Amino acid sequence: PCLVSWLSFVSPPFYFFLVFLRWLVAYSVQRSTMSFIPWTEKYRPKTINDVKHQDEVVRMLNRAQETRSLPHLLLYGPPGTGKTSAILAIARDLYKQHFKEFVLELNASDERGIGIVRGKIKTFAQISISVEPRFKLIILDEADAMTADAQSALRRIMETYSGNTRFCLIGNYVSRIIEPLASRCAKFRFAPLSLASVSGQLRHIV
Repeated sequence: PCLVSWLSFVSPPFYFFLVFLRWLVAYSVQRSTMSFIPWTEKYRPKTINDVKHQDEVVRMLNRAQETRSLPHLLLYGPPGTGKTSAILAIARDLYKQHFKEFVLELNASDERGIGIVRGKIKTFAQISISVEPRFKLIILDEADAMTADAQSALRRIMETYSGNTRFCLIGNYVSRIIEPLASRCAKFRFAPLSLASVSGQLRHIV
């Protein structure tokens, strides 16, 4: 503002040129900031069929999606194989414009204790839903990082609210999910990606 006030004493054409130049620089910075999208998001699969090299898992999840009768899910396997992308694609198709309202996504490695289960998760599970499908979805990424006590509390909430809430647990190691919790979920293993499949996808991107 001070610079603009000082420039008001110079010739009008030069003044307006510098004001325009200042606006142009600010606009360019704003546009460049807004247009930056990490590749992990820009090229994330948009539909379940976009998930590559997990044919058996995609086929079974497609069937559940078509019938709109999603069970509790446990998706496990190495990082970067499409677990989170798969459930987000299904959730977007199921809920469409209601996605943000009826889908709760948490990273359990950040909030791994029993407090988060009795707080955010239970509160969200208690919310009623009046649109199709008649259930909400709670996605717990890195669920294998949750403490045993937190997993036990989650199992009880899953039993109590299974009528109006579905849970999707995501983790690298199925062995770190307690059996009473894992047994209530349909399990889907995501296989490691081969070097050829990874390089093929990178060639498609670049």
